[in-house]
Amino acid sequence: MERYVSLTIGRASCYEQAMAYPEHVNLPFNRQALPPGFLLLPGPGSDDGGDAHWILLQGGCVLVRETADGLQFPVGQAPLELPSGSRPLTFARWQGRPVKCLQISASAPLPAGLVAEPFNAFQERLSTALMSVAGLGKQLLHVDRLTGLCPRCGSPTSGITESWGKRCPVCRHESYPPIHPCAIVLIRRDNQLLLIRKPEWAEGRYSLVAGFLDVGESLEECAIREAREETGVTIRNLRYVASQAWPFPSQLMVGFAADYADGDIAVDDSEIADARWFDVHDLPHLPSRRSIARFLIDSSVA
Repeated sequence: MERYVSLTIGRASCYEQAMAYPEHVNLPFNRQALPPGFLLLPGPGSDDGGDAHWILLQGGCVLVRETADGLQFPVGQAPLELPSGSRPLTFARWQGRPVKCLQISASAPLPAGLVAEPFNAFQERLSTALMSVAGLGKQLLHVDRLTGLCPRCGSPTSGITESWGKRCPVCRHESYPPIHPCAIVLIRRDNQLLLIRKPEWAEGRYSLVAGFLDVGESLEECAIREAREETGVTIRNLRYVASQAWPFPSQLMVGFAADYADGDIAVDDSEIADARWFDVHDLPHLPSRRSIARFLIDSSVA
């Protein structure tokens, strides 16, 4: 069954085909994008030392093998000598084997036979399913490190059975994987889209207004505020389109579309390098198709 997104642009109401998804938007990193047979464990699994699928993270990359069938995770025993004291995180089972995730030093040489594939690679050589597995491992490894000490008293924590949460044995405080909601919004004015560029992005790359939810704020209020703060414009007719798990390290991107209301562009120089209107038929270098930003743009101009 195909899913359609209703967009009201200016005075015209139209249905634009988003993509052929079953019942909801299965963007990369969402659970439905994981490969068939993939089973997320209810909490960290034990390490039996046997063969496994290895998610090796190095900087902003995942290390993979190049095969005749494309890029694949290394399978078997650990493909490198594990650093002293390191402990891979067993977080899933797939194809009859555990799936283990390990962060290695950015300065460490690549293990023989492996190549580094960036998570933000524009070429998208690693399949959506495998990239989603790597993203999930990356997020859970981040959570495991983040919750090693109690945020209340500083004592070492221990795992809660059948859970990804941690409990402090001293003060009994419990913590669970944090999810940080963000609003991202496509702003349209007739046949133009308002796009921004941040200083740290690749030269010429533009994307959408986005930002973290603030205290006491709805997602809609967040989208309206971020548009005003980052570009100086006000928006109207805000409507929800889709959401995406974004494990960098633990965001939930909630996507909206909106119409321009008024205001001239005035960027916040501390965060934004440029903001401008682009004709939908003459768009600049855009984010990877793995991102909800690109999904919102493509859905709007299809």
